[in-house]
Amino acid sequence: MAVIHHTTMTPTKLELLTAWLPTRPWYVGAAGEPELAKAGGFRLDDPEGEVGIEVMVVTDTSGERPVSYLVPLSYRSAPLDGAEQAVVGTSEHGVLGKRWIHDGTHDPVVVGQLLALAQGRAEAQAQSVSDAPDPSVTGRFTGAGVSTEVASLAVTDGVDGTDVVVETVADEDPASELTLRVTVTRVLPSPQRQTPPVDPTSPRGEITAGWQLPDGSEHRAPFVLIGDAEH
Repeated sequence: MAVIHHTTMTPTKLELLTAWLPTRPWYVGAAGEPELAKAGGFRLDDPEGEVGIEVMVVTDTSGERPVSYLVPLSYRSAPLDGAEQAVVGTSEHGVLGKRWIHDGTHDPVVVGQLLALAQGRAEAQAQSVSDAPDPSVTGRFTGAGVSTEVASLAVTDGVDGTDVVVETVADEDPASELTLRVTVTRVLPSPQRQTPPVDPTSPRGEITAGWQLPDGSEHRAPFVLIGDAEH
């Protein structure tokens, strides 16, 4: 179960994201520095216990209207091999020491656990409380089960979000070896911005969760959509 260390991180995650978000093609804020606050999210467990996984929602209030972004993150004790472009930054954790924080769409452990969550093979954990499942996060998956061991990832950031083409490694069932497209909704819908996420081809499943806007209103939407990759 996810263990939350109530300690310091220097710089903080929000400070790192303040610099990183405006560099993304899906960032819709105005020029200048965003003003970010945590607005929701959840954690997932790494079965091997090595990688911290957080699916975070941050809201930017620097513009005329608040905009909420979805940012899956992984926390590692060393940089992920071959994923230099995915490093959000490094931070000194008060308990665990130096941590490399990555955009989780590039991390096979994160993507594998998102597939597990959609299939009911993993359970979302509360964002800020240890050993506390979050039943408000729901998954749906149709068809035969898919392996959660990732062989390769191909990540494409676009103006509408992030597409991840995933090749899975077969488990005891050879049919579990598939190529899927995982679509991460980056800009979440709001009363002022009801932009639906881009549907993948032949959608198989989704992960849905909630977040809160600065006015206290609660919202839910698909965070992740899963479909067959185009051939």
